[in-house]
Amino acid sequence: MRLVKFVVIGGAGFIGSHLVNYLIEQNHSVTIVDNLHSGNLSNLNVVKSEIEFFENDIRDLSSLRKILKDSDGIFHEAALTVVQDSYVKEKEYYDVNVTGTDNILKLAKEFGIRVVFASSSSVYGNPKKVPIPEDAERKPLNPYGMTKLEDEYLAEKYAKLGVEAIGLRYFNVYGEGQNEAYAGVITKFLKRIEKQDAPIIYGDGSQTRDFVYVGDVAKANLLAMKSNVKNSFINVGTGVGISIKDLAYMIIDSSGLKMKPIFKKALKGDVKESRADITLSHKLLGWKAKVKLREWLEKR
Repeated sequence: MRLVKFVVIGGAGFIGSHLVNYLIEQNHSVTIVDNLHSGNLSNLNVVKSEIEFFENDIRDLSSLRKILKDSDGIFHEAALTVVQDSYVKEKEYYDVNVTGTDNILKLAKEFGIRVVFASSSSVYGNPKKVPIPEDAERKPLNPYGMTKLEDEYLAEKYAKLGVEAIGLRYFNVYGEGQNEAYAGVITKFLKRIEKQDAPIIYGDGSQTRDFVYVGDVAKANLLAMKSNVKNSFINVGTGVGISIKDLAYMIIDSSGLKMKPIFKKALKGDVKESRADITLSHKLLGWKAKVKLREWLEKR
């Protein structure tokens, strides 16, 4: 039986490498494209003998063309993701996140390849109701969120041209190997706790987030690729919200230390409330997150 050949773009990064490992576990052939801007080859140590790797930038259309032409499906996980950086590097964020995605969808159309790509809950901005359904208004609060919305507009455009593209709107992804480029609040809190420093909370800590485990996210990607869905945007979260203040105390408690968080001025472009409506992911993909945050913290 011929192996199904997938290309994972951004496959040396945090989410991408977990996806690569999962695809290899499922006996798929995997090619990786990554410019190693924030990805790291050490993330692929376990599978390095079983993958093909190309150090390429998604803005390089001709190189991408040669790599993608024989593939059966594309997972697009490459992006610049640091919200605060997106204010000072707005042009670079647009160039990588939007122009790069346009290149991928252009080639998907050229070769008739299906795409599953990383969108983000940041496309919603501050929602009018929580949990957030996929048909909620899209009003990003920051330039990073705007690039993800532009990616969705591109997917809608290419869908009309026959491209099958599913955008997975990730909520707050956490897990092993999370790096500075995708350093969610959990990673930042844990790094401070390791040094026995108190977690720093920006704002009053009442802002809520939906934290989803990276291994569950990897499974959602493959289910989306194998599903009968041709074009859709689908939330990938747990449906459970936790305040940043409660998260800080959960991490402090799991460490056995006695301390209180430090509060600082709120960050620009920070969403107040975020929690996924997960009805669609269950209905279309048969997917639900399995790993619970508290249990993961206690097992570390």
